[in-house]
Amino acid sequence: MARIGLVAHDDKKDDLVGWALANREALARHELWGTGTSGGRVTAGTGLPVTLLKSGPLGGDAQLGAMICEGRLDVLIFFQDPLTAMPHDVDIKSLTRLATLYDILFAPNHRTADAVLAAL
Repeated sequence: MARIGLVAHDDKKDDLVGWALANREALARHELWGTGTSGGRVTAGTGLPVTLLKSGPLGGDAQLGAMICEGRLDVLIFFQDPLTAMPHDVDIKSLTRLATLYDILFAPNHRTADAVLAAL
């Protein structure tokens, strides 16, 4: 069982929920963590249990980053919107930097998330 972090920018939250619904059976075998809004949307849309952290801009991205540093997260699924400026961009960069630094599986989009989930 892998510990998977789920987060998506506002314009990608529907994509994350759709992806999670399509992969519901596979995701059900893992421990899911999510930032407040993203994780809540996944639970509402799929019925999957997601342990909710704070909303991304309120510290949820930092909480996921801390989990990575502490070895408590194996995978980060982070559907990013590269065309929209984010007011908490520094938190986003920190989270993606930590995923890279600690060499965990990291998926910034639907296709990569499919490959990561298939590898688990």
